[in-house]
Amino acid sequence: MTPHNEAKKEDIAETVIMPGDPLRAKYIAEKYLTDYKLVNEVRNIYAYTGYYKNKRVTIMASGMGMPSMGIYSYELYKFYDVKNIIRIGSCGAYLKEMKLFDIILSENVYSESNFALTLNNDECHLVEASKNLNDKIISAAERKNIKIYKGTTACLDCFDVYATDISKFFERMPKNIKPISAEMEAFALFYVAKMLGKQASCLMSVVDSKYIDEVATAEEREKGLDKMIELALDSIL
Repeated sequence: MTPHNEAKKEDIAETVIMPGDPLRAKYIAEKYLTDYKLVNEVRNIYAYTGYYKNKRVTIMASGMGMPSMGIYSYELYKFYDVKNIIRIGSCGAYLKEMKLFDIILSENVYSESNFALTLNNDECHLVEASKNLNDKIISAAERKNIKIYKGTTACLDCFDVYATDISKFFERMPKNIKPISAEMEAFALFYVAKMLGKQASCLMSVVDSKYIDEVATAEEREKGLDKMIELALDSIL
């Protein structure tokens, strides 16, 4: 056990699907898993372990933001011998052609955060996804005939919609960095995986964009994310 996870070591599978929202973890377990059980509810960060098409898997929430993701991913990798974490979540889109609920796979993540410096004395601001995990996700998408966008994700310390002038963030960004999406957790996940010699990927569904007028409701987000959830689960088979 850890200060943030009451599960026994054997309660956690070697592959974890990780939404941010604890209630989404509950939703996934109830809808997609068989023989599942709740193995953690410390701070209401629910974790469920069960079977998806006979493959043992854990669904565990990460909470919002890099500090929260950093804690849970570190503990899963370091103390529970987890090998693979696939983050699934929502994101903002930066390409005009993207529509609500389009699916994005991060190839790498850029952040101007000092997360890596604080954690590991490392001036790192760009970190790659696991090629092995990404290839499995891409193969699953091809089998299911699902279009996915691939590219760089910007990981922010704040919700970009609330930033007073998000254009300043892009002005500070190195010229060779061209993000197609933005979220708040993936850099911490990818960096912790890199530091500990593990694997990590990030799948996202578009829920907002400056190019999209409509805004997804909470109910639409729940139903609209099913395709991404199923893609993540099928990729682990």
